[in-house]
Amino acid sequence: MRLVPTRFQSIVEMGLDFVRVNIAHDLLGRKDGNRFLPLLTTMFFMILFMNVTGIIPFLNIAGTSVIAVPLLLAVVSYVTFIYAGIKKSPKNFFKNSLFPAGVPPVLYIIVTPLEFLSTFIIRPVTLTLRLLMNVIVGHLMLVLFFSATWFFTVQMSGWWTALGVGTLAFGFAFTLFEILVAFLQAYVFTILTAVYIQLAVAEEH
Repeated sequence: MRLVPTRFQSIVEMGLDFVRVNIAHDLLGRKDGNRFLPLLTTMFFMILFMNVTGIIPFLNIAGTSVIAVPLLLAVVSYVTFIYAGIKKSPKNFFKNSLFPAGVPPVLYIIVTPLEFLSTFIIRPVTLTLRLLMNVIVGHLMLVLFFSATWFFTVQMSGWWTALGVGTLAFGFAFTLFEILVAFLQAYVFTILTAVYIQLAVAEEH
């Protein structure tokens, strides 16, 4: 890294600042934000670049469309959430998570199972499926548009070529949209991880 940054270094620093300021520090504060910044930064850029592989011509396969990748990231997010909570409050983390303060004791028979499912089961599942399904749907749409273009222009020809031009235009437009989706999915996954960590290190825990 240079004191006077090159264009590439400036872009890298902008990306790092985006994660640090808008996700880590904004949600976790400076101390905890810096503490978990390496994880959040790695997670954001890993997801972003693996999403972008889905729009590379003749490849069009996003790394995050393989379930092992979002599942692994969700497990990392989940383990970090548990670690942060236990580190902050070794004795009370699970108690406060399963038995929220202010709830009448008689309602714990209903609230506690729901909190367990919501906090410790559903979170990693939804993190996995949210990322996986969004990427798969985008991949299928691109395949559909460009396959239709090939069919109309090569297989059918004639006046069907006009439809092929239309599907090609939609394919290129959707490709640009997928760039936005690639960024948004990386942002959403990372910010949800930061939110879970923030909940784990909250003062009541």
